[in-house]
Amino acid sequence: MTKERFEVELRKRLKGLPKEDIDSRVEFYGEMIDDRIESGMSEEEAVADIGNIDDIVAQIAKDTPFLHLVKEKVKPKRKIQTWEIILLVLGFPLWLPLVITAFVLLCVAYTMMWVGVIVTYAIEAALIVAAVGSLILATTSGFNPAYIGVAMMALGAALIMIFACIGATKGSFGLTKRVFLSIKKKIVRGE
Repeated sequence: MTKERFEVELRKRLKGLPKEDIDSRVEFYGEMIDDRIESGMSEEEAVADIGNIDDIVAQIAKDTPFLHLVKEKVKPKRKIQTWEIILLVLGFPLWLPLVITAFVLLCVAYTMMWVGVIVTYAIEAALIVAAVGSLILATTSGFNPAYIGVAMMALGAALIMIFACIGATKGSFGLTKRVFLSIKKKIVRGE
């Protein structure tokens, strides 16, 4: 692939970014290609050495702040016409409940991603309380072996449950990160 073709393709895949960001990124990668050509590589080798365009776009999406992308996406590209304002005002009873419903559904979906974490920590807390309560009962009842056994089982289960809590938390963070990264990629690509 030639440098010119690479730059055209990169520019096309970054169409969701502001124009100055696209220009900056294309210029940056153009300079990287030029540096490789100056050090003795052919143009095709230099472009291949830069990497896959999909990987570059994914990295740019990862590095670009989410709010920056959203601001660019909601920024009006043209002046709103009078008839569009009238339709917005007249359609208010229809579109406002739909927007609120969509927002609530997004919040519910995000909350559902964290329900597993909340449940595992609640179970962890219950096991710790059970262990402490059983130890208190064991000491007040003259060191009853049944209470000591229950306390040890609850403590052992609580120690094992810590790993489930850590795993659920890491899983939810990872899922949240992947969801936001895929949204950012779609915005960067202009989809």
